[in-house]
Amino acid sequence: MEKEDLKIVNKDEEDEMELQGYRVCRWRVAVVGLWVLCTGGFLLLLLYWMPEWCVKATCSRTTVREAEVVLLQSTDEFKRWFLAKVRVMLAPGRNPFDSLETQTTPPMANGHSPHSSNSPTQEFNRKYAEYQPTQIRYFTLHSTKYYWSDEVQNFEVLTGLEDLEVTCSNIHSEHSTGLTSNQQEYRRLFFGVNEIAVKVPSVFKLLIKEVLNPFYIFQLFSVILWSADEYYYYAVAIVFMSVISIATSLYTIKKQYVMLHDMVAAHSIVRVSVCRANNADIEEALSTDLVPGDVMVIPSNGTIMPCDAVLVSGTCIVNESMLTGESVPVTKTNLPNPGEGDKEGDGAYSMEEHKRHTLFCGTHIIQTRFYSGELVKAVVVRTGFSTAKGQLVRSILYPKPTDFKLYRDAYLFLLCLVAIAGIGFVYSIVLSIMNKSLDIITITVPPALPAAMTAGIVYAQRRLKRIGIFCISPQRINICGQLNLVCFDKTGTLTEDGLDLWGVQRVENGSFHLSEENAYKESLVKSQFVACMATCHSLTKIDGQLSGDPLDLKMFEATGWEETSLHDRIMPTVVKGNSVCCVPIQLAYEIGIVRQFPFSSALQRMCVVARLLGEKRMDAYLKGAPEVVASLCKKDTVPEDFADVLEDYTKQGFRVIALAHRRLESKLTWHKVQNVNRDQMEANMEFLGLIIMQNKLKAETAGVLEDLRRAHIRTVMVTGDNMLTAISVARDCGMIPPQDRVIIADALPSKDGQSAKINWRYADKPSKHVGKAPRLEVRDGPLYHFAMSGKSFAVISEHFQDVLQKLVLRGTVFARMAPDQKTQLIEALQSVDYFVGMCGDGANDCGALKRAHGGISLSELEASVASPFTSRTPNISCVPSLIREGRAALITSFCVFKFMALYSIIQYISVTLLWCIHNLGDFQFLFIDIAIILLIVFTMSLNPAWKELVSRRPPSGLISGPLLFSVLTQILICLGFQTIAFLWVRHQAWYDIWTPESDACNSSPHANFSPKHNSSEDDHNIKNYENTSLFYVSSFQYLIVAIVFSKGKPFRQPSYKNCEDQRSHVFIVCVPFEWRIALFFIIVVNAAVSVLAEVRHTH
Repeated sequence: MEKEDLKIVNKDEEDEMELQGYRVCRWRVAVVGLWVLCTGGFLLLLLYWMPEWCVKATCSRTTVREAEVVLLQSTDEFKRWFLAKVRVMLAPGRNPFDSLETQTTPPMANGHSPHSSNSPTQEFNRKYAEYQPTQIRYFTLHSTKYYWSDEVQNFEVLTGLEDLEVTCSNIHSEHSTGLTSNQQEYRRLFFGVNEIAVKVPSVFKLLIKEVLNPFYIFQLFSVILWSADEYYYYAVAIVFMSVISIATSLYTIKKQYVMLHDMVAAHSIVRVSVCRANNADIEEALSTDLVPGDVMVIPSNGTIMPCDAVLVSGTCIVNESMLTGESVPVTKTNLPNPGEGDKEGDGAYSMEEHKRHTLFCGTHIIQTRFYSGELVKAVVVRTGFSTAKGQLVRSILYPKPTDFKLYRDAYLFLLCLVAIAGIGFVYSIVLSIMNKSLDIITITVPPALPAAMTAGIVYAQRRLKRIGIFCISPQRINICGQLNLVCFDKTGTLTEDGLDLWGVQRVENGSFHLSEENAYKESLVKSQFVACMATCHSLTKIDGQLSGDPLDLKMFEATGWEETSLHDRIMPTVVKGNSVCCVPIQLAYEIGIVRQFPFSSALQRMCVVARLLGEKRMDAYLKGAPEVVASLCKKDTVPEDFADVLEDYTKQGFRVIALAHRRLESKLTWHKVQNVNRDQMEANMEFLGLIIMQNKLKAETAGVLEDLRRAHIRTVMVTGDNMLTAISVARDCGMIPPQDRVIIADALPSKDGQSAKINWRYADKPSKHVGKAPRLEVRDGPLYHFAMSGKSFAVISEHFQDVLQKLVLRGTVFARMAPDQKTQLIEALQSVDYFVGMCGDGANDCGALKRAHGGISLSELEASVASPFTSRTPNISCVPSLIREGRAALITSFCVFKFMALYSIIQYISVTLLWCIHNLGDFQFLFIDIAIILLIVFTMSLNPAWKELVSRRPPSGLISGPLLFSVLTQILICLGFQTIAFLWVRHQAWYDIWTPESDACNSSPHANFSPKHNSSEDDHNIKNYENTSLFYVSSFQYLIVAIVFSKGKPFRQPSYKNCEDQRSHVFIVCVPFEWRIALFFIIVVNAAVSVLAEVRHTH
């Protein structure tokens, strides 16, 4: 039964979970309640911390269909548990896309009383009382509703219109008229209010959640014990520290919630115009009322999108910086309508495939290209948390835990301390000191441990902010200390963002002309080459300023033409030639852009249909990657030396774009052009020539890459650009040394019964094949590098998994990579145990930036939701700075953890040795924890990063031979010297049981104890020679281990600390001068042995 009832939700997705059904069992609840009373509420806390125990203790297993409570476990490496209560909703139907239409509101059915609850569901059910109310079972987890489906016998998420698997033609024919008011209301029962609600919890709720943290519960237990043992001052000090810690934590969490709420709430609720199906009217509504299937009218003056919607008419200019970090406006065109006859071209609508036609929630519509008499309309596809913005917010609200060996080892280390505490616990029972048995546990887990562990990260975060690097995931700083490979985007990251036009090379009659510096010539004004440059772009005029892709802008400016937006139904955009070289064009030479096929990174091209004013026939112009454009052209129009010319330019590091043209048939009218398939339009083109763009390296690039190379940090280029251009840039910036060879891996997919294969060739001799696969073993000295395209990467990933892992060990250039392939490459590198950093400019790199261990966005935005780190400096100099600070923070974490562990053990040794007499005093504990430990911990974390990157990397985990040996050695040294001091003091000639009268320094004028005070302390027997000796020795031991553990070079700046001997009323007694000399000798020898042991361990 268990296996049968184990369901999988969100299958094959990032948040995939296993689901089990449970029913509340009353007798189990009663038994658990009884045990809660018997344990004083501790069991309740345990069940709160362990949701799986809570469900299994209070519920019995049942089928998922009949479950009252569901228990979910993530299938990733973290195996996290979640529980959710199953609720029941009454609705007129089971499917949100059912049509429930009535002409008039029917009378109320039996069973519905007029004074019943006026909830939206019941109000709606009254309208449809003729329908039998259906029980809909659902549960909510992480702001997502899961509904029970009888068809699949499992819980499913309702995403939106895509659940219907609608085709593009269906969206136009069936969904472009809008919904009736009743349909909208019915769908809202399932999809809920269209709002990304980030609820800011009350301070009381946050306080309860924070206080119920296991650490604070442990502190509460400790404070009760200390108070019972009359350690009032120490208990008050710890309570004071805890209150400050809780208040600081609450302030930070509350501030983050408020910031996220403000970011999401800004413009989230707007007034929208919605088309209604039952009447042709357009009505005003709040954006919160929108549901999938609604048709909204996009206002001409722009708006903030409140949902994800697909354009069915018109064109929009959109700023998508909220999603991508890239502020360049993007042109969105209406979804193509293949029509009923074209079954092949009519695929299912997908937001990913049709993102050039989709308006995403949270993006800013700057301008609409509206046509005379026609509105710009969009069909709502997704709402609320299902939208692109909603998913981003969910990833911030419910992040995955950071998986790092340091944090896993820290828990194991704490378990070791607990085990040591257990030994002391047994020892105290053997000595029959029952009132002290629990006290030992509170000593082994230090109260300041969490604050101490985060101090280094907080200081590192502040230092990063000072140099312009902002962090939204502080735990990642430690992980950045382990980075040993960094992937770089090319354009805008390694090279300048803007491109300069180097020249053009036109083609006529199937052969190249000589290269020309520019196209700004009178003889070329009316050529198809210049017409293609002037029309084939996605630029738009915003407030009189041309805006769009920098490459398009440079290309258009090189023509000397200008653009005007007529917003005419036939030709919304017109470009016209200006005077050239002071010679005005006599006749108006204007070209209207009739239709755009936007640039697609998957297709690597863009196309427009245009018409010269006064002409009847239209022209198609194509621009894109040279190899792609040449493959779409007639062979006789492509020069024979095309490959050689292209190779010559790309080897020099130029970015090359090819142009093509086709004269369209006269039968293609404007209406037919609007519905024609893209593939039909981009066939049988005539090759026009090449545009050569120069992309210069940023001044800092070569120096930073050399620093990373010296530090043995591998660098990889991941770009959407041409292969040979990428290899040339990699050589120019030093990523590939001049003497090293580059082997290109060309993978061919299986075709016509032939299996997939890989061809190997040298980059400097493309025609010469390597012959056989090179040996993929990693040898000393990088003698060769692999380069491959996105297509080859896809084929190798699918058919040659064993080769892929070896290829990524030597792959340096990955060209023509699609955004999802960049993410796959990061995962492939992580699978061969690399700690991967990713540095990109924010555009098309979002997935890779999120997936990498340390993603750094060079976006101008202060904080990018796509990347853990954002640099204000628009070059890669931030990468070594981040790695250095990461290393410093990581080493600080090791030092602090080792020190805190030793602090616990040193105090544990002191207390264990003294228990046969009594214990340390209240003020002694206070002095150690406040005056010594806190001071050391927070100053130990202040060390800034070392000024340069070194080839050594810090260790990644606490559980390693050298680290454990270091800690165990120091424990034995401290134990030895404390034991020597404890035993040696008893063998002194002047030693006796201490009393005020028998004080060894009784003759000293400083001995001024009041009888009343002494009698009080005599009861506790704190003042004695053993206590004083161990207090002195242990106090210096804390300082000694702090110094020997506080590593400086090569990861941190050296530490210089002022050790102040603060004298206070800490219940120490006066000892003879010769014993002070002996104690000093013990401390010096202790220090010498500790330093020698640690130095030997380090070397």
